[in-house]
Amino acid sequence: MLPNPWDLGSAKVLASLGFEALATTSGGFAGTLGRLDGTVTKEEAIEHAAAITAGVDLPVSADLENGFADQPEAVAETLRMAVRAGLAGCSIEDFGPGRHEPIYPLALARDRVAAAAEVAHGGDFHFVLTARAENYLHGHPDLPDTIARLQAYQEAGADVLYAPALTRMADIKAVVSSVDRPVNVLALATVPSVAELAGIGVARISVGSGFARASLAALVDSAAELQSAGTYGFTAVAGRGAEAARRAFAVD
Repeated sequence: MLPNPWDLGSAKVLASLGFEALATTSGGFAGTLGRLDGTVTKEEAIEHAAAITAGVDLPVSADLENGFADQPEAVAETLRMAVRAGLAGCSIEDFGPGRHEPIYPLALARDRVAAAAEVAHGGDFHFVLTARAENYLHGHPDLPDTIARLQAYQEAGADVLYAPALTRMADIKAVVSSVDRPVNVLALATVPSVAELAGIGVARISVGSGFARASLAALVDSAAELQSAGTYGFTAVAGRGAEAARRAFAVD
């Protein structure tokens, strides 16, 4: 289970709960800046990920969107920045926001992963590269194409394969059985349970911006209670949050 903190405080809380690794979330981080997903710069994303890496004693993987570039060499440079920042890994999408055809052609997408893998595996330690096939997340639910892409990314050197927004057990099982690398699944409301996914060979489950958005929903609910009812029921939950912060932020 790979939870996704959105700032250093949430990273420390998750670390204190016993998770073994963390991954940043582009949407969650953008929210801390008052922005929507896809509006963070490469420099902001790397700096954010480096701050989390420095603040917790756990491996951290970074959500680096499309590598903040279309061309393979530019993606490779983003990977070099990620390695220098002390990260343990990162994910690269095959979706280029703002493009006329936002899902990259397969040949270009494969070359982008190959360039990233060359950097990821060319240093003193094995930097874990996750390659993402974005079809289902962006309105193109084509399972054969998604599998073909993940197979191409495997051949190009990806360590982990990820097709976010797959929800049907049969589709997820088809992906797992079609590749020879660990498969990551995004936790969504209709996705099978952790135990069920483990039973078909899923290796990793992440939450994306789910925790960050749940925290915003709690804020909205608390504010609505104060505004509409004039009561303070939210303080009962706030007490649990304060205790979690005391445990996570305590200085030795």
